[in-house]
Amino acid sequence: MRTALKIILGLVLLIAIATFCLWYYDHVGQKADLNFNSTVQHPAYSTDSPRILIDEAHQNFHTASGRYKPFAELLKNDGYIVDGSNRPFSSEVLHGTTVLIIANALGQGEHESRPAFTPEEETILVAWVKNGGALLLIADHAPFGAAAEHLAQQFGVTMYLRYARDDRFHDGWDNERLLFSRDNGLLNDGLITNGRNQSERVNRVVTFTGQSLSGPNESISLLRLDDEAYDWESRSVRYPAKGHSQALAFHYGRGRVVVVGEAALFSAQVDMLGLKFGMNRQGNDDRQFALNIVHWLSGLLQ
Repeated sequence: MRTALKIILGLVLLIAIATFCLWYYDHVGQKADLNFNSTVQHPAYSTDSPRILIDEAHQNFHTASGRYKPFAELLKNDGYIVDGSNRPFSSEVLHGTTVLIIANALGQGEHESRPAFTPEEETILVAWVKNGGALLLIADHAPFGAAAEHLAQQFGVTMYLRYARDDRFHDGWDNERLLFSRDNGLLNDGLITNGRNQSERVNRVVTFTGQSLSGPNESISLLRLDDEAYDWESRSVRYPAKGHSQALAFHYGRGRVVVVGEAALFSAQVDMLGLKFGMNRQGNDDRQFALNIVHWLSGLLQ
């Protein structure tokens, strides 16, 4: 009896330690890199600055004052007016906003299986985009996709809610760092990736796991998954991701939408081991890719 009790107590202790480690890594281990250089040599706007609103009202894992602070500072230095908002979506909240950014929202109580947005919010948001608004919707690998899935469906986008992996094209040894480049043919050659001039040309984008997506027929796949890439659920369960994407761009009514299945590429983060991931990681064009996406959403790229 004592031996069994010790085993049970030992298992409880291990579970508690593992739970704490996961919580610590998610909430303390991933921090914005405050040394990230967010300066922009030639800002896109010096007058008539468009307003960008970053959602912070839906238990968002990435916020303008938190893990997306480097992204927010980069956009400010590019000439945008950037605000965070902790208010539910309404016509009043969205009034005067050019681009709305939603990153890794969660349902009430941080419950990933519940929609992050009320039906009223979704109706208002879809109408706002249709009438000329621009939306950047970012939803990472599980658990984040489920909370944004219903909203994405309103725009014809399917989220596959797993973990995207590529054993052929990845950055370094880690198949969770997916590589999209002109060399491997997985990076779109178009308006957003080419930018306004040669200095804004994007050649290499690295994402950090994320999920896969598919969109409406008219959507452009900015980051196309390789034909042999897959959606990982467990060691023994994989789903083919052929034809899927990690970033889609399309027009919706008079508005514009970009949906991305990975959040870290817009960040500049450092973990508790000092490892960098996002725009601060050397050897990628994630920083310019982020700027070009927002340039297209704000109408700078036509």
